[in-house]
Amino acid sequence: MTIVQADVLWRPEDDYKVKPTLEEGEIYRPDILEVVDTAIDSLSDDLRELNLDIHDHPELKYEERYAHDAYTSFLQKRGFEVTRHHLLETAWVATYTHGRGGRVLGVNSEMDALPGIGHACGHNLIGISGVAVACAAKAAMEQLNIDGKVILLGTPAEEGGFGKVKLWERGAYKEMDACLMCHPAPGPIHSISLSSCLAVIRLEIEYAGHTAHAGLSPWEGKNALDAAVLAYTNIALLRQQIKPTHRVHGIIEGNNWGPSIIPDNSKMYYYIRAPTTVEAEETLKRVVPCFEAAALATGTKVKVTRGFTGNELVQNTALGDELANVVRKKYGVIDYEYGIRSASTDFGNVSHLMPGLHPGFSIPTVPEGGNHTRAFTDSARSQAAHDACLVVSKALAHVGMRVITDGEFLQQVKDAFEEQKNNRT
Repeated sequence: MTIVQADVLWRPEDDYKVKPTLEEGEIYRPDILEVVDTAIDSLSDDLRELNLDIHDHPELKYEERYAHDAYTSFLQKRGFEVTRHHLLETAWVATYTHGRGGRVLGVNSEMDALPGIGHACGHNLIGISGVAVACAAKAAMEQLNIDGKVILLGTPAEEGGFGKVKLWERGAYKEMDACLMCHPAPGPIHSISLSSCLAVIRLEIEYAGHTAHAGLSPWEGKNALDAAVLAYTNIALLRQQIKPTHRVHGIIEGNNWGPSIIPDNSKMYYYIRAPTTVEAEETLKRVVPCFEAAALATGTKVKVTRGFTGNELVQNTALGDELANVVRKKYGVIDYEYGIRSASTDFGNVSHLMPGLHPGFSIPTVPEGGNHTRAFTDSARSQAAHDACLVVSKALAHVGMRVITDGEFLQQVKDAFEEQKNNRT
């Protein structure tokens, strides 16, 4: 078994067309994989056009109207039953059913971009991967006369909007036996990652003070900006005492500030991350007093509002083992060190509620050009990134077709979900 622990990340100058050494051995239903490979290869040019179109029209969370229309039009032309504005304004669903009965594969396509830096998390690639997986599953069901259903869900607002959580609450996942998606990140060449990611708790903190003339009578004021700065400093000092696997970070905002006015308001947005939800809750207990102490010291009032909690990602072990098997024997290598392991995703919540798989896949990046940088925006547009996206999509489609065709395997997936749920701390 090959496990990658590489020190060198895939760079744009590397020749990715030099194929990796693959393992020998059998895979499940080679006839399915042949159809999957052919279907995705035949769509590559169309998917590339869609990829660039989405990349060139970045939209923020819950504003993905262009992407909504582009994806739904693409899928409707290819024989899917499409529901626009599905449960949320910019969400959508595309389904294909073959035969009667059968198992149901779920797939996610993300759409949103980041403020100011566009598709710096590669959601253009995540979006077309979902399309590729769904189209490949459809082709396999048609050509091999397999009963089943694929549901491709267009999920808005991953970047801070918890779109998948809202869709879950509205029943969007209820038919699915398992759900698959993927995510680009820096990593070794030809690698697909089965790492997890961090749980996250989101906070909004508001300080209320009193204005005064900053030169004439500052003693009459209660400085809400000072409170925010002090809280920021408190947390900076706290970081020395928290585990290196935990993250606490945020920003400061305010309205109607001026240099000769004591600010009477400030607002902070903070994220607390940890490897598990339980650990994030424990760190939260240490972070909140930092905000409260700042209010006490400055004579201001503080309001701490908790937003959505994002669970850590649970990679279903049965789905992950099947993905690893097909990747090592047909496409590349598996790693457990890269992917989005120190980031967070709302798919983590989905993976706590049903069997899910969310591998990372490496794309070529420049030094200091990882996710959420302008350089990664450029990387996510490259031909090499597109090609890598289609490779992981082929592997995911094969795993998904085993969910549909192999009842014993699906039971293993469900058993793994229950076991991981029971072992969760």
